[in-house]
Amino acid sequence: MNIHEMLAPLTVNGIGMTLLCGFIIGIERQLSGKPVGIRTCCLICLGTYTFIKAGLIIEGSAVDPTRIIGQLITGIGFIGAGVILSRGGVVVGITSASVIWILAGIGILIAFEKNHAAFILSVVVVIILKGVAVLEHFFTFFGKGIYSKFSKNKIDSKGG
Repeated sequence: MNIHEMLAPLTVNGIGMTLLCGFIIGIERQLSGKPVGIRTCCLICLGTYTFIKAGLIIEGSAVDPTRIIGQLITGIGFIGAGVILSRGGVVVGITSASVIWILAGIGILIAFEKNHAAFILSVVVVIILKGVAVLEHFFTFFGKGIYSKFSKNKIDSKGG
């Protein structure tokens, strides 16, 4: 029995792609000091991919992939909700929750063998995360709203 037979319904390419996409996003998060880092990103992509692939091979029934996806997204929503907190009157963690959500979407794309789309989407996510951070640093008008009322130091000093 070779590795491909042992992994079925998963594939070496699928597993590799989930790890690559998770790493691309995870390295940005980890280097930015965020709680959703490389391990978490890789595991969310891999887990989503695994559940979709496993669900699609259920024998003796007509499998509706939209039901599998719906249940996965519900579960991912609970994980995302767990990283959202309120600190010093400011809600934090929404970007991390959004990253978790898109990682699940990337895992789904890979399960349906849309690897190019998954890779491009991973790069787009990093561009959004880094691009907005650069804009906030160089242009003060991006720091208006809630960011003008609460500095990072104020939030951190109140238990964050």
